[in-house]
Amino acid sequence: MSETEHEPDVTVDSRGATCPGPLMDLIGKVKESDPGTVIELQTSDDGSKSDVPEWLDEAGHDLLEVVDHDDYWSMYVETN
Repeated sequence: MSETEHEPDVTVDSRGATCPGPLMDLIGKVKESDPGTVIELQTSDDGSKSDVPEWLDEAGHDLLEVVDHDDYWSMYVETN
């Protein structure tokens, strides 16, 4: 299990969901979060590795870190 220095305020578990499910889950959570909230998106969908950073870039939020676990990724996002 990989360790991270980021302590999420909220965790969104989208493991098992296929694209665009994880991204939609993240967008929903971002919209209801205050600026500065750290969200951990757990996803097992390979497409999320490109979809999520692309959307964050367009929406103006920050991708802090991606942690590779054996069967899923944790993507740490900070809302702006």
